[in-house]
Amino acid sequence: MKRILITAVAAMAFCIPALAESSDNTDGNAPKKAKKEVKYNENGEIIKTGLNFGPLPVVAFDADRGFQYGALLNIYNFGDGSTYPNPKSWWYIEASAYTKGTWNLYLNYDNREIWDNTRLSICTNYSNESALDFYGFNGYQSIYTYAEPDFFKNNPGEFTFDESEKGQKAETKFDNGNGKAPNGFYRYSRQSFRAKADLTGEIAKNFFWEAGYTFYWLKHNAFQPDGYTPADGSLYQLYKDWGILNDTGSNQFVSAIKAGLMYDSRNVQNNPTKGIWAEAHAIVAPKWLGSSMDSYKISATYRQYIPLGTDKLVFAYRLAYQGFLGNNTPWYLMPFYSNMGYTRDFDAIGGYRTTRGLMLDRVQGLHTGFYNIELRYRFVDFQLANQNIAFALSGFTDGAHVFKGYDLTNRTGVKQELYKKYIDTSRKDGLHASAGAGLRFIMNQNFIVAFEYARCFNKQDGKGAFYINTGFLF
Repeated sequence: MKRILITAVAAMAFCIPALAESSDNTDGNAPKKAKKEVKYNENGEIIKTGLNFGPLPVVAFDADRGFQYGALLNIYNFGDGSTYPNPKSWWYIEASAYTKGTWNLYLNYDNREIWDNTRLSICTNYSNESALDFYGFNGYQSIYTYAEPDFFKNNPGEFTFDESEKGQKAETKFDNGNGKAPNGFYRYSRQSFRAKADLTGEIAKNFFWEAGYTFYWLKHNAFQPDGYTPADGSLYQLYKDWGILNDTGSNQFVSAIKAGLMYDSRNVQNNPTKGIWAEAHAIVAPKWLGSSMDSYKISATYRQYIPLGTDKLVFAYRLAYQGFLGNNTPWYLMPFYSNMGYTRDFDAIGGYRTTRGLMLDRVQGLHTGFYNIELRYRFVDFQLANQNIAFALSGFTDGAHVFKGYDLTNRTGVKQELYKKYIDTSRKDGLHASAGAGLRFIMNQNFIVAFEYARCFNKQDGKGAFYINTGFLF
């Protein structure tokens, strides 16, 4: 833990001098220019202008994916400073990997002024996830046997696996050093390329229309663990055996058009202290547009930021819902929660971007919702190296629920004993909830590094989870 914090602080220190306006750069052989006049806004912050570059080594931790390492670059264009702290345009470039077998490439672009009263947002990424979580569908109807000793052919407290070589099977003891079985049973692999281009235009003050296009390419396979084989195979493979997963071909395509409405009265885009941000969207992905299967989805998100006497203490909350229409929704779309604008689609309900503490992909269904309730306290503000610096504490509770489940019928009738072991459709889903606290480093109200810990109320959803990441959750 100490090494993580030291590395993160060092990364911040590296970034502060790098986030300087391009107009401040001078040729060493050229005559020195007059020092640029520093201007302040009504809050006493330095008004940033021109291009601001933020190169940063990626050093993070996600309880679901492991340690993250790599590099990123933020490029903010504040122009003449008239829109500060909101940039006029923004580039985001990242190449990173996680120790649990995931690597990502991101290239995002956002421009508020490419056309009059119209904003363009582009998000693209390629991900290779060799050990992605899969806990089944419909929340608590899929039983998470987190403490079972019989994933492997073994004696109690002693894990073993079968190793096959030239037709010869040899039994070998497995011990990961903490007396717990490895969790390859709840894993599968996914490759994906995702791209979206969205337009946002003003209808009236704080009221906007949204429209866009999204493309996914997805490829799924069973997880291939090194050195052991779960006795029951994997939950992903069992779902295929039972015929629950529709369209299990090696490649899936999603080609979707989107439209929606948004109300946004936030005072600051990335670090709001007051206002409302609400959206509602319809997403249509028919076969005739290039999708592997038809899918139709509606979603709505409501966020509000309420200052409690001062903008240093803010009560914030988010309510989110999405629902798939029709009885043959592609299973591989349920993990994603779609966003429009400059925010990329969330990978799942569960984890850092949606419900902290809950295991990634723990909550999947045809109609799902989640909430976040958070108290934020910015306890210090100062200026360093011509940058506006702040630190903030937060306490929060997050939760999710499946309102309408996916069809979990065993369509093949095979492996009935295992089906009863891992699926119980007589159960109703309940509230999947967690609570936690965090610390944030904030620079120029746009570059934000977060340290957060959350713990679930039910062990079926996970235990404790620690995250180092960027930005506010919402």
